[in-house]
Amino acid sequence: MSSTGANYTRRGFMAGLSLGAAAFWARGAFAEELTRTPRQTEGPFYPDHLPLDTDNDLIIINDRLTPAVGQITHLSGRILNAHGDPVRNAIVEIWEADATGRYINSDSYERGKSDENFQGFGRFLTASSGEYYFRTIKPVPYTGRTPHIHFKVRKGSEELLTTQCYVRGEPRNQRDFVLRGIRDARARESVIVDFVPIKDSRIGELAARFDIVLGVTPGG
Repeated sequence: MSSTGANYTRRGFMAGLSLGAAAFWARGAFAEELTRTPRQTEGPFYPDHLPLDTDNDLIIINDRLTPAVGQITHLSGRILNAHGDPVRNAIVEIWEADATGRYINSDSYERGKSDENFQGFGRFLTASSGEYYFRTIKPVPYTGRTPHIHFKVRKGSEELLTTQCYVRGEPRNQRDFVLRGIRDARARESVIVDFVPIKDSRIGELAARFDIVLGVTPGG
């Protein structure tokens, strides 16, 4: 499955999100009011061996028939520069633990058998709208951490931002040392997002939207 901006999974779903986003994110609108997404630690579990499949659908690996365990989440958003304009040709990477709390990293210390059907890592290349999209699972807690998804944004050889997003209403957020390490309340709030049930989904799918505002204007 392609991870380019022209090839979304669930095209109809994405079209609805993009329309809603366009109404609010007019080019450059309210740029002075945007909160820059805070930089956060990459953590120790960035993949040390990338999966053969690195597309934007983390639920299904290549041609396997068995999906990953977990609550399917359609995760989308836009990458914006410091002026509030969409960033084209940005590579958005995400990685997260599977339903057992294990990453695709040799040092992932959570015990138990990993979910071999969860891709664990994906990439997406933004188009002119700056929009990205992933199909993944709702993050789960593991030892010492509240549920979260890691993000890295690159453009060409330039690494623009590494951060994380969190689940609104999760009680563990109050005790998470990485999230609480964001001292500015508005910046901290900007990385906590709603995971909302999708109406009429027969399998209990969720939608989450996380817009990333860069503190720099990337070149190129």
